[in-house]
Amino acid sequence: MASTCLWALSFGFLMLLSGAMAAAPRKPVDVPFGRNYVPSWAFDHIKYFNGGSEIQLLLDNYTGTGFQSKGSYLFGHFSMHIKMVAGDSAGTVTAFYLSSQNSEQDEIDFEFLGNRTGQPYILQTNVYTGGKGDKEQRIYLWFDPTKAYHTYAILWNLYQIVFLVDDIPIRVFKNSKDLGVKFPFNQPMKMYSSLWNADDWATRGGLEKTDWSRAPFVASYKGFHIDGCEASVQAKYCDTQGKRWWDQKEFQDLDRFQWRRLRWVRSKYTIYNYCTDRVRYPTVPPECKRDGDI
Repeated sequence: MASTCLWALSFGFLMLLSGAMAAAPRKPVDVPFGRNYVPSWAFDHIKYFNGGSEIQLLLDNYTGTGFQSKGSYLFGHFSMHIKMVAGDSAGTVTAFYLSSQNSEQDEIDFEFLGNRTGQPYILQTNVYTGGKGDKEQRIYLWFDPTKAYHTYAILWNLYQIVFLVDDIPIRVFKNSKDLGVKFPFNQPMKMYSSLWNADDWATRGGLEKTDWSRAPFVASYKGFHIDGCEASVQAKYCDTQGKRWWDQKEFQDLDRFQWRRLRWVRSKYTIYNYCTDRVRYPTVPPECKRDGDI
């Protein structure tokens, strides 16, 4: 009995230590739009409020609009508070993503797919490496993203990419280069966001079209947090590698509490996962086993 109790205590202590090696991202620092971002197209479709601490993107039957970060980054923590297009948003896409600027692009995507009034938004995530994506996952959110601001964030380091909604991990993409899977690690990326019309695919595969009588469609933003390793577009490595908070050992993996929350999202809200699509992928992609997606 005594040896059993000792083993249980030792095991619990080891589990506590292993859990302590991982950590949640630091709290974002909210700053005005102009600190980190500039408009990228259709400047007249962006409205500014409260000294630039809040903005709105407008979409009408003439154009959408978007903005991008001033700098390019190799790894970091990026977040935004966003309130999605309300009402009948079918055909619209609100995107928040990192992307490199070359033909063999790397990209890390949040895409919010609008829907008919009363139907839930779909959040699609994707990861592109070397110009190839096809790693889509789709979930329903557990709240109405049009009623209030919610926080969407990307944690990207040499070990993993974590997609977070209100600090809850909804997806993790591990560095599986040892399995022959490409991982974005040597191409600086800018942060982008946009509101645009995609009614050829966004809602029910393009069956639901944008109702332009409801324009302009409006998405609202604030926060504009970036904590990344700023690099020139030609840079191949981060000159502060290993020195930033998001680059430390505790951010090489999720902690146990984060894994439990991720499994909760997967079990209750996932509606599509490329890892389990045997039509597209008769053989399970190797990264899916490491990421716990199957």
